[in-house]
Amino acid sequence: MPLINSPAELEKLRKGILAERDPEKRVVSICAGAGCVASGANEVIAAFGEELEKKGLDAHVDAKGTGCPGFCEQGPIVVIYPEEICYLQVTPGDVAEIVTETIEGDKVVERLLYLDSATGERATLEPEIPFYKHQLRNVIGDNIKIDPKSIEDYLVVGGYSALAKALSFMTPEDVLNEVKAANLRGRGGGGFPAGQKWEGTRDAPEPTKYVIVNADEGDPGAFMDRAVLEGNPHSILEGLALGAFAVGANEGYIYVRQEYPLAVENVLLAIEKAREYGLLGENILGSGFDFKVIVHKGAGAFVCGESTALMTALEGRVGEPRPKYVRSNIKGLWQKPSVLNNVETWANVPLIINKGADWFTQIGTEGSKGTKIFSLVGKIVNTGLVEVPMGMTLREIIYTIGGGIPDGKEFKAVQTGGPSGGCIPEEMLDLEVGFDELTKAGSMMGSGGMIVMDEDTCMVDVARYFMDFLCDESCGKCVPCREGLRQMLKLLTNITEGRGKEGDLELLEELSEVAGEAALCALGKSAPNPFRSTLKYFRDEYEAHIKEQRCPALSCKELIAFYIAPDKCSACGNCFKKCPADAIVGGKKLIHIVDQEKCTKCGNCFEVCPSRFSAVTKISGVPVPPPVPEEERTITGKSKEK
Repeated sequence: MPLINSPAELEKLRKGILAERDPEKRVVSICAGAGCVASGANEVIAAFGEELEKKGLDAHVDAKGTGCPGFCEQGPIVVIYPEEICYLQVTPGDVAEIVTETIEGDKVVERLLYLDSATGERATLEPEIPFYKHQLRNVIGDNIKIDPKSIEDYLVVGGYSALAKALSFMTPEDVLNEVKAANLRGRGGGGFPAGQKWEGTRDAPEPTKYVIVNADEGDPGAFMDRAVLEGNPHSILEGLALGAFAVGANEGYIYVRQEYPLAVENVLLAIEKAREYGLLGENILGSGFDFKVIVHKGAGAFVCGESTALMTALEGRVGEPRPKYVRSNIKGLWQKPSVLNNVETWANVPLIINKGADWFTQIGTEGSKGTKIFSLVGKIVNTGLVEVPMGMTLREIIYTIGGGIPDGKEFKAVQTGGPSGGCIPEEMLDLEVGFDELTKAGSMMGSGGMIVMDEDTCMVDVARYFMDFLCDESCGKCVPCREGLRQMLKLLTNITEGRGKEGDLELLEELSEVAGEAALCALGKSAPNPFRSTLKYFRDEYEAHIKEQRCPALSCKELIAFYIAPDKCSACGNCFKKCPADAIVGGKKLIHIVDQEKCTKCGNCFEVCPSRFSAVTKISGVPVPPPVPEEERTITGKSKEK
């Protein structure tokens, strides 16, 4: 493997790789991200290899595993180039047909194409699929084109050209000024301007400085950083090297979750390959710039996503935050100036250096530039990763890209910003997505989690759920977080279980104010956000729980009961057979009833009752009607079931 000693040699190598690749050659790209692997992608990759070899096509067609393109719900995903034919939910059993029909016959396999449930139309090409059509995929767009284990694939799409440009034609100040001019804000939660943070580190008098990648992605439902780190690890390394050059650091760290084994594997291999090519290590590209990268596997504590807690863990101690009397870009890792940004922030840096700050600032809103990756999950038709320009509305993301709410349900709220974010109601769906806009709405950008909720979601229980999560993840170092969140959880639990009382909401507001003002780190300060936002927009639900002992969403188990309507029961026996607590009383041609004393409220009866009858209903806040007298329970005449 050649050691590259100059930008000219890098460009020569890039052209050599391109010369050996036929742009018209068929390439079968199979998503090998963690989600698709869990759905059988490795078996699909192996099946393509075997089928192409069997038909003597392996010399003319490349089949490779790639990074995640985002449409996780439809995996495993296969895209065939150069046409960009996209097949979804591919199994090993589909491979022979794809090879015969598409590779050999230039025909498409209709049943594997995207089907629009609203129009009944199919989309053949990846850019035609509505999920992709309305995105702007600057950061994750190359994922499906790149084998993350191949540095050559990254070089082919222009990889390391930004680093070569910086080391050849720019000073560290030039790189810093370009990032500042782009107004790149940290994608990890706070939205702090990256250039301003970098400038503080560069100007710090201490000569030893560090750059750090925060890949400790702990938000429920979030997997943006994992997908980028798994799918295009060299983009992170290039961004990190550019940051190190700008601030005068010679050592960088990638703090990644232990639970991301594929990301760890791919980034370690990327570091090894970059070193072999001379793109990391000593005298990079003959510039005199030295830079090495070390990977640290975190133990999974959510609090280690906070900058000072992460640095404490990197130092080999328990991951706990520390007071920021001096910011960590001045005194961070081992009390040295340290720049810490998350995966997505670093991945944007090569784009800014290559294309310029003017290009970057043309995308987005006045205060939020560029694109943002969200993990779109929850009660939504199209689940997956979406990358959109800042300023796109929540409605466009949820309905145009996400396909709306399944099963004809009504939208209720979307929770943004992870466990410490807030819930935004239906009347604010036209809110433009941006750091400042979401904060004003009582939520936050966070790292990019976006959980959609429908009419069946209890917003009080949502606040309780996130408070429970944050209580578990609190490091316990400061009283406002350790004790305040625990008391908030206790009050919220009481409310959802029918034990709420007058004054609870006022006490919750007081506790949330104290935690928000006095907690040591951002976890504790922002932890009350789910409660505050749900109270602000859904106070009527809290009051119904407390004053009427009623859950409007029919979700809280302690406040609901299951009841079989006598006039709708067909005596089909489905509920009787599926009840794990023997709480259903019934028999052949007998109207079934629920024994409320035995009922555990598991909901099985509700789920299995045939929709054409809908005899089992959920009720809340009203007494359960008395059971039908035994002498009146016989269903006379022809059975409804028949």
